Amino acid sequence: MVADRFSALAELAVHGVNVQPGQVVAVGAELGQEELVRAIAVAAYGRGAKFVDALYFDPWVKRARIQHADPETLAFVPEWYGSRLLALAEQGDARISITGIVSPDALAGVDPTLSGRDRLPWIKEIGRVVSERSTNWTVVPCPHPVWAKLVYPDLGEEQAYEKLWDELWHILRLDEPDPGAAWDERAADLKARGAALTERGFDSLELAGPGTELTVGLLPTSAWGAGDFTTRAGLRHFPNLPTEEVFTTPDPTRTQGHVTSTKPLVLKDGTIIRGLRVRFEDGRAVEVDADENGGALRAQTESDEGASRLGEVALVDRKGRIGPLGTVFYDTLLDENSASHIALGHGFAFAVGEEDRLRINDSAIHVDFMIGSSELEVTGVTPDGERVPVLRGGDWQV
Repeated sequence: MVADRFSALAELAVHGVNVQPGQVVAVGAELGQEELVRAIAVAAYGRGAKFVDALYFDPWVKRARIQHADPETLAFVPEWYGSRLLALAEQGDARISITGIVSPDALAGVDPTLSGRDRLPWIKEIGRVVSERSTNWTVVPCPHPVWAKLVYPDLGEEQAYEKLWDELWHILRLDEPDPGAAWDERAADLKARGAALTERGFDSLELAGPGTELTVGLLPTSAWGAGDFTTRAGLRHFPNLPTEEVFTTPDPTRTQGHVTSTKPLVLKDGTIIRGLRVRFEDGRAVEVDADENGGALRAQTESDEGASRLGEVALVDRKGRIGPLGTVFYDTLLDENSASHIALGHGFAFAVGEEDRLRINDSAIHVDFMIGSSELEVTGVTPDGERVPVLRGGDWQV
């Protein structure tokens, strides 16, 4: 039964990434997620993949580095990490990333300001490859008993694992007769919402809610995307499964105010940041505080010139399947698709017109964190100053 569930999830992943005959399929995972990786290999080869290349990240090796390596070397990444990704991009190959916590305690007790210097498993070339639309890619979650226990601490291990599977099965629309068709339909709805926002031509967004008063400036050609992407070679794919957001690239110089995260932020190495608060002045995050592990994000915002500026703003309504569950998944893929969010770091070049591409934020990081809830009010401001309700109570107004 478990194998059948992993097979179904793998089939959805290769549908989402749209594996083509002859492609190399690069799979990024953490140790402990091998069963899904192997199921993805079966599904990808079934669609004609030439080679499946699995690359595993071990957060315990990262812990050893933080504790014992020279702190001045922690930002170093061997050049072949980036070369591998750029080679995949040059060939127009496929990429699947797997999320979900396997080792929540791997970085417990280490100095978060040091762990934030080592951004692995993220590498700076990812933003460039995404912006250039050179690969078809997707991100999917992988259930694991340790992750389940973190999400449902009041349940026994077996009960928690089954509940995680049940909720993910629903979220991923695997309970539909044809999950792929169900995602096609949802993507069409999200893209229609994005088109409506683009048509409005807002100059800025105002976001107001508990602990949040933020104005995010937009670029004249900021366009709202959603649902699915198309590579520069014309290959359609779903970058996130699940996906419930519409998003755009903002003006990195015109963010003003403060935000309070409404859900814990989990970095790609498993570090959990709780109670995050960020204050912006003239587009830059000038204060980054948190109840727990704030230093990890603060270190990342200091890593390069664009790391403290925004590269994305995304809106999520309450009609998706994640938010109504009320579950905190401790997984950015899921939590960011349950609530509106912003991202520090790299902006997406394809979300603006050619004349604005030199103005978007450029950074080696891209870190999303959630600021949305049913209490968040989003208002669009037109170039002539008209204020237009966009989200109220989690419902679209445009």
